[in-house]
Amino acid sequence: MTAGGISPRELTHAAFYDKPFLKFERLLETYLSYAPAGLPSFLRSMPLWLKEKLWMGDRIKKDLKGYTGSILFPEHHQSHSASAFFPSPFEEAAIITMDGVGEWATASWGTGYGNRIQLLSELHFPHSLGLLYTAFTYYTGFKVNSGEYKIMGLAPYGEPRFVQTILDHVMDLKEDGSFRLDMKYFNYCQGLTMTSRHFHSLFGGLPRKPESELTQRDMDLAASVQAVAEEVVLRIAKHVRKETGLRHLCLAGGVALNCVANGKVLREGIFDDIWIQPAAGDAGGALGAALFTWHHVLDGARVVDGKRDLQQGSYLGPSWTDNEIEQWLKAHGSPYVLMEEEKLLDEVSDAIMNGKVVGWFAGRMEFGPRALGNRSIIGDARNTTMQSTMNLKIKHRESFRPFAPSVLRENVSDFFELDCSSPYMLLVAPVRGDRCLAPPDGTETLFGIDQLNVPRSDVPAITHVDYSARVQTVDRKDNPRYHRLISRFREKTGYGVIINTSFNVRGEPIVCSPSDAYICFMRTEMDVLVLGNCLLLKEEQPELQEKADWRNIYELD
Repeated sequence: MTAGGISPRELTHAAFYDKPFLKFERLLETYLSYAPAGLPSFLRSMPLWLKEKLWMGDRIKKDLKGYTGSILFPEHHQSHSASAFFPSPFEEAAIITMDGVGEWATASWGTGYGNRIQLLSELHFPHSLGLLYTAFTYYTGFKVNSGEYKIMGLAPYGEPRFVQTILDHVMDLKEDGSFRLDMKYFNYCQGLTMTSRHFHSLFGGLPRKPESELTQRDMDLAASVQAVAEEVVLRIAKHVRKETGLRHLCLAGGVALNCVANGKVLREGIFDDIWIQPAAGDAGGALGAALFTWHHVLDGARVVDGKRDLQQGSYLGPSWTDNEIEQWLKAHGSPYVLMEEEKLLDEVSDAIMNGKVVGWFAGRMEFGPRALGNRSIIGDARNTTMQSTMNLKIKHRESFRPFAPSVLRENVSDFFELDCSSPYMLLVAPVRGDRCLAPPDGTETLFGIDQLNVPRSDVPAITHVDYSARVQTVDRKDNPRYHRLISRFREKTGYGVIINTSFNVRGEPIVCSPSDAYICFMRTEMDVLVLGNCLLLKEEQPELQEKADWRNIYELD
């Protein structure tokens, strides 16, 4: 059963977010084009395709036991486009989607009007901004299809000195944002790696080994590919505005998670407003496939007001009642105190003020890759050591990784050069100049955690080294409980902003259940855990008994 109490037998349509046979055609054509070089990759991928992926319709019917309806397969970028436009607050808008690759398309643009979308232009494989970015992710030693956001976070530490090298040799970029890649520098069409020996020669060495020391060259490479990505996105956005004449823009696809590029599109004023699907990757594509079916196939109505989007915070996941949480805690002998909400907010805001790190588990889980205040680890943005504490003692991740602020929507312009909503943490904005601090003399050469410990504003824990922040605005309509917590903190401190990072450690998925949250709490140096209205203190908990080292459970991202 679902959250809505609907059984598979009651469904009339199911939709999958791409066309498996069309994607299989692309794979075969690509392997044949590079034969015999691609044989190892071909032999590795074919068993899964022939056994499972080609028969997606059969698998869907098997998993949806009792389902007898039809199964639809919108194209990959149709699904992304539907996920971008249909939940947006706009009656009409331009649409841009960018990712690694779907069937053949790697990027597309089009328009949305009412309950219809139309794609008007596509860029095709192997020419892909997403795959270019992933190639640099691989080359700098991070995990493919996972560590791309680390490149974005690492970029401000470097100088974009390889930009011209990329544009002169690797990419032929046109004024409208379309481009072609010189495929001699890449290996993803035929091999099991992203880059070729020509790429390594061009950029001065072999790929960095994962988990090895980061160098200035790695930072400069990150800064360079980030600058190129931003330029491509800006050119496409300007071209689409010119071609469509539409005032609003909707974005989806994995590249739309590049919040630095999104922020630049907004600040350039190319469009009056933009809306980005919070689950911009393939999870959002599944939502888009369902919305495409509802609006295009079934002609379902769509009503918008031009202000609030239809995902309303994207709190679409499972939830647990206080009674269910208490039952679990009692069964596991975990000491806790059940509190009225006002008392709880007082206790938690005091804990944050006193430098404590709090695990915050409330309501329905977020849909998408960002924790938005229901499965979050929170702390004091004013604390000069909180970022290093969270990175090293809580998240167990690289020191350079920045943290995001959750700021009351009504206070966002008090802290950031931003005067619109950013509910999904998908826009980077500069910290207001009057809050910024000049770094002391002699700190310019510091790197990593040492550089992060140099305060750059009066909210140093969320101010990145380039004086920017990845902003989440908190609206009282979308998340009233989280809004009340930050408001209570503001009443006591004058600051309507706190740190928000996802409730997990490096390599793990975000916690979903009370059990997940408690285990993560006990494995880290978090001080306080809030499960619904239940408050737990670390020093009161019994030692967690585990047979194996939890650090080996998940592969590092």
